Amino acid sequence: MDTAVNARAWLDHHDLLDPAPMHLETGMQRREDGTLLVAVRTDLHGCKGRMLDWWFTFFETTQHIRWWHPVDHVEHRGWAAAWQRGPSYHRASIHAVEALPDIPPVAARLKFHDPRTLLVPERLQAAQDAGDVSAVIAARIGFGDHVRLDANGEPCDGQMLHVARDTPFGCVLRSRFVLGLDSAD
Repeated sequence: MDTAVNARAWLDHHDLLDPAPMHLETGMQRREDGTLLVAVRTDLHGCKGRMLDWWFTFFETTQHIRWWHPVDHVEHRGWAAAWQRGPSYHRASIHAVEALPDIPPVAARLKFHDPRTLLVPERLQAAQDAGDVSAVIAARIGFGDHVRLDANGEPCDGQMLHVARDTPFGCVLRSRFVLGLDSAD
């Protein structure tokens, strides 16, 4: 698990490593602690997990992030200055503006993590070896113009996880967003 001292530990997302249908594949659910779980399953035709992983080393403009989602991804404000383009985006941060259909655009900050620091490495490797997982993109997220960060520079509002599984048509992408962690019990 993530060894950094964070305002809130990573939630257990290991159920996403199993390709079997989940109770909530797409939808929203209020959790007992008051946080909101947003689940999205997307069939990406012609796209493989390695392409998704590569995407996060590639994009750098608003046009690029709008290719991912032209409505929800409003503006890319840039990568944090400390990140140098390279083969890994882990530990890098981006600033963007995001929106949902009924929610006006809001500034956002994402800090990406190596999934091996938040998932049990042996379980992740077993899922990859079995072909159940082809990519995992993980980030802590914060919203607003003044995102609260913990002592390690981690946004405190939520967590984002994208887990891809390659299929004959492309891949299945399961996304999980846990929002409201900063105000949860």
